Amino acid sequence: MPRMRRKADLPSKPCAACNRPFAWRRKWARDWDAVKYCSDACRRLARGGAIAAPSADDSGRTR
Repeated sequence: MPRMRRKADLPSKPCAACNRPFAWRRKWARDWDAVKYCSDACRRLARGGAIAAPSADDSGRTR
């Protein structure tokens, strides 16, 4: 049985959007050098696609 690794032993790097460190994941093994963001939310934020909060005058009803 293979020996388990601790998360602290895995490589990590800072997120390009929020600058928080994130650790290597197995699904990123092939393209770890190309991974820039820690989550889909940070990827959207970096691309300028942040969802704006509804304004006070917008009640959400259709007219």
